[in-house]
Amino acid sequence: MKHLFDATELHGLKLKNRLWRSATWEALAAPSGHFDERIFGIYDALAAGGVGAIVSGFTSVSDEDVYFGQARLSNDSLIAEHKRLTKGVHAHGTPFVAQVALNEGPRNPGDALPLFAAAARRAALAGYDGVQIHAAHGFYLSRVVASSGNPAAFFCRLADAMREAAPALHLTMKMDCDDLPMQISLEVFTEVAAHLDSIEVSGNGTSVPGIRTGRDEGYFAPFAAALAERTKTPVVLVGGHRSVECMKRLLNTTNISFLSLSRPLIREPDLPNRWLGGDTTPAKCVSCNSCYRTPAHGCIFNLHTRG
Repeated sequence: MKHLFDATELHGLKLKNRLWRSATWEALAAPSGHFDERIFGIYDALAAGGVGAIVSGFTSVSDEDVYFGQARLSNDSLIAEHKRLTKGVHAHGTPFVAQVALNEGPRNPGDALPLFAAAARRAALAGYDGVQIHAAHGFYLSRVVASSGNPAAFFCRLADAMREAAPALHLTMKMDCDDLPMQISLEVFTEVAAHLDSIEVSGNGTSVPGIRTGRDEGYFAPFAAALAERTKTPVVLVGGHRSVECMKRLLNTTNISFLSLSRPLIREPDLPNRWLGGDTTPAKCVSCNSCYRTPAHGCIFNLHTRG
């Protein structure tokens, strides 16, 4: 029987529970990719809040990439501040995974391979415990590669190139299960998963509004459960988790290994510690999505409370 607060170990990661913080865009970097000072407080609060592992927000692998407020791991001048960030997270005993991505990339996807491999090398130098390839949500890899004739072959080449560049790092990938018309099939997920240490199942409509506890949670669960039946690679599921009860049911009626959260941890970065402490009332997040329109993507309710 799996428990939400099981301690587990994966390649490169020692986790105190089965909860991951799914990558969340903070829009807190200069065009150069250097961090705004506020980013350090956000990650310190998340790590102190008890989550098992943290995946960073969108971090570009290219100096030329354009996306508002994105951090970068695209040149060596950025490593020092990433070291500061990882040191702060590690002070709380929390593994830290850098999500590496492209919004706009080369016309030939093969030309992106060295960019991602170099970013993985920098992530290792900066002290990250892993890297997550962002192949979801309409960004470059899902938009260009997933619509090609053989996405599995490219994703496997990419994973292998990053593994070679940083073999000690935990290697994971975030992929869409329902991003029509560029849907990635269960067969592709399964083939790619074999080249990874874990795989996160998402979809292009991940921030579904108005989640009702016990009714709308885990909306990508059917696909993730089917994948978990076909692969030995641990499956991480994001999408609408709000209650301990529903998460426990998912863990123990499927082979899904981990559950990741985004919006609930924006409102309550200490949510895992609250649940562990015995207060298992559902997350306070009401899925209003107002956090997408606030400074640093903070919870509107927290902003009002601070006055």
